[in-house]
Amino acid sequence: MTLPRVPAIADFAEAYASGRLTPVAAIDLVLSRIANGDPAVWIAVCDRAVLLAEAAALGPRDGRPLWGVPFAVKDNIDLAGVPTTAACPAFAFTPERDATVVARLRAAGAIPIGKTNLDQFATGLVGVRSPHGAPRSVFDAEYVSGGSSSGSAIAVASGQVPFSLGTDTAGSGRVPAAFNNIVGVKPSLGLLPTTGVLPACRTLDCVSVFATTVDDATLVRRLAEGLDAGDAYSREARQQPLPAGPLRVGVLTGGDRAFFGDAEAEAAYDAAIARMVAAGHRPVAIDYRPFRETADYLYAGPWVAERLAAIEPFFREHGAAMDPTVHTILGWALQMSAADAFRGLYRLAELRRRAEVEWATIDVLLLPTTPTTYRVADVLADPIRLNATLGIYTNFANLLDCCSVAVPAGFRANGLPVGAMLVAPAFHDDALAAVAEPLHRAGGYGPGVDAGGSLAPPRAPATAPGTAAAAARLPIVVVGAHLSGEPLNGDLVARGGVLERACRTAPDYRLYALDGTAPPKPGLVRAPGFSGPGIAVELWSLPAEAFGPFVAAIPAPLGIGKVRLDDGSEAPGFLCEASGLAAAREITDFGGWRAFRAAG
Repeated sequence: MTLPRVPAIADFAEAYASGRLTPVAAIDLVLSRIANGDPAVWIAVCDRAVLLAEAAALGPRDGRPLWGVPFAVKDNIDLAGVPTTAACPAFAFTPERDATVVARLRAAGAIPIGKTNLDQFATGLVGVRSPHGAPRSVFDAEYVSGGSSSGSAIAVASGQVPFSLGTDTAGSGRVPAAFNNIVGVKPSLGLLPTTGVLPACRTLDCVSVFATTVDDATLVRRLAEGLDAGDAYSREARQQPLPAGPLRVGVLTGGDRAFFGDAEAEAAYDAAIARMVAAGHRPVAIDYRPFRETADYLYAGPWVAERLAAIEPFFREHGAAMDPTVHTILGWALQMSAADAFRGLYRLAELRRRAEVEWATIDVLLLPTTPTTYRVADVLADPIRLNATLGIYTNFANLLDCCSVAVPAGFRANGLPVGAMLVAPAFHDDALAAVAEPLHRAGGYGPGVDAGGSLAPPRAPATAPGTAAAAARLPIVVVGAHLSGEPLNGDLVARGGVLERACRTAPDYRLYALDGTAPPKPGLVRAPGFSGPGIAVELWSLPAEAFGPFVAAIPAPLGIGKVRLDDGSEAPGFLCEASGLAAAREITDFGGWRAFRAAG
């Protein structure tokens, strides 16, 4: 076996760098895992010869962040030459071009393996509404996988691919993450373009990302995001910071809590709150009612008519070819009028104003991803009511223009996982990821079925000094946003970076918080004659071929120079030009970037 049971992006990068694996060999490994997995996960797997040709066409490793990394695509997202069916064979068409997000990931070196199963027309949170079968929880086949992005989640959780694309309109990119012990990222509306994505609710749809870690999902999200002229709902990325100090974390209390008798899920939620407190954040009780009422309104309001608008001619002419539950839900729209749509918009505006009152008291929300889970048989017997129950904490996010990250949060006694979810207003995606990653790491749950797997940063393999393997890697000292758990660490890992050790600089360095950087970054400057505490840093190593492209991507006023460490050694590392310090704040006394951010 050349990869862990549930690999991350870095596992592929490390295997390629070491020569233990090639992209061509990786294709056969992935296809073997698919062949031995749940047949309901995939609707279409690309022909082996096509995949091998794409892998071979990558050429030598070139520093692209996803070079040779396989991924899965939900079957409502176009993959050129492969039918898009949305789990409805009668609806199928074959696109000539990739969806924009797929094209961008291909440009970053990734290889799409095929199309994954879903609740038909992305209508459902359960994963059972498909003629191709119902993917099951990787922990217990009696339980639902979650939906609608069921196959995309299982493909990651079972170790077939390290990341996948889903969509999220009501929670489809987060509920399956909770049920399968992986990370699900729902970006801000419009951050990832939906050109080439079959709409569910076009004004609310998001392309979502499943991965084994927050860093991996964030890396993929950043590579796929950006304005697209072909998508009228695409928006320019303008990331906003969260407060630097301890965050005010909105939590559920009293009657706002609903777990439907699942005491273990509630205990896992309380444990997630405790981890946030241990990290220095402050829980704040909120009134969840405006969020809950918004969640209920997603299907009780006129957005059902928007779902119908996406496929109305097909619905009217081929309704008998649809899943009966999906047909019933979309059929509700036939009773709605244009006046109902406007009344729905008025009601949503009222709920948004009420939610703004709560947002004024908090910085982020911490919620259960779902209140409980269900057996497949129970959902089939009561498909609409139980599906609605699963969305009480997810449905509001797109209607209220929020971003969200769902992470593993624990296990029940029967072995089924529980998830927790951070939510923030739009365009706090980077800042929210920086909070979600340590929350996930502190729990130690994951990834996927490899539930005992370590979430510690990857370590360099033991190599004797002076050997060829050691010479193939170059050291680099990171100071701020590339530290373990910080927003840009995923880029370092994806390029094959491994953590050698945490350390400090020599005493003659000063640290500054730079002005106007996104995500926030520090500037390290050497000051001969100065005697300070030394600055906490990390020493990483990169494959030699990845070092140049990584350095070339560093924006001014930062650059790479020699950094002296407290043991007298020197290594290339991040330094700041003097011109970048004009509006910067000196933070040397904090002794490091993490300590400064924690102190607020």
